[in-house]
Amino acid sequence: MEEITQKEIRGLFIRKRRRDAHKGDFGRVLLICGSRGMAGAAILCARGALRAGAGLVALSVPDELLPIVQAGVPEATCVGRGAEALSPQRLAAAGAIAAGPGLGAGPEAREAISRLLENYSGKLVLDADALNVLAGQNRRDIFFGANTVITPHAGEAARLLGISAAEVQAGRAEAAAALAGKYGCIAVLKGAGTLVAAGAAEDTPPQIFINTTGNPGMATGGSGDVLTGVIASFMAQGMDSLTAARAGVYIHGLAGDLMAKELGERGLTAGDLPLGVAKALKQIAE
Repeated sequence: MEEITQKEIRGLFIRKRRRDAHKGDFGRVLLICGSRGMAGAAILCARGALRAGAGLVALSVPDELLPIVQAGVPEATCVGRGAEALSPQRLAAAGAIAAGPGLGAGPEAREAISRLLENYSGKLVLDADALNVLAGQNRRDIFFGANTVITPHAGEAARLLGISAAEVQAGRAEAAAALAGKYGCIAVLKGAGTLVAAGAAEDTPPQIFINTTGNPGMATGGSGDVLTGVIASFMAQGMDSLTAARAGVYIHGLAGDLMAKELGERGLTAGDLPLGVAKALKQIAE
């Protein structure tokens, strides 16, 4: 197991942007998030993606959430969740797509995930309810590939692996490796000492990395939604999925550390983290 270090992550961000750059140069992210009562998850995810540097962020949410989400993150464009909003053409235009935060597990969510997996083969982050939908379907044919990052916490990982959350926590490295191997993707197992695992060929062991940033103040609702947006943002900006996952968990944790210094761990909320992401990127590039 290797540590994710500041030195290697810093090397990804020290290059300055060109003076003549435009928003199209920094990636297009599509986020399929939110459901009734869970608009905040979509907003947090989008703010994470924007603060991580994405040039363009679009949110696909149920029609009833459009006014709430548009007001909550005016920098993003918002679309519905019908067939036209998630058409193959719209999906293909995204440099990266993230799905799951606050999505729910109803028919609309299941249809959105099915449409996404059937019509999109690019860079993808699956979190939260997207993973729960797939676990609930008990499909044995899912093999995402190296362009996909999944970001479960222990409970979601347990459902994906068909074991208990206690078993996941008792063998976190083994669980992360099992997720990466079973689904052929990059697996981010969230929690204290977040792990990133890459699937391996049959004759080689998996790669497992442990994050060295973060603090207990980040154990609050919505933190993972921000992380999903950050990883998708880095992917859309050109990082491969493994690099984006490693950089994402490090910067997300550093954001929490910087904001905890200002606010204390007890008062830290997920809403503080997107600004912390911007501060973390500024600090690490100096």
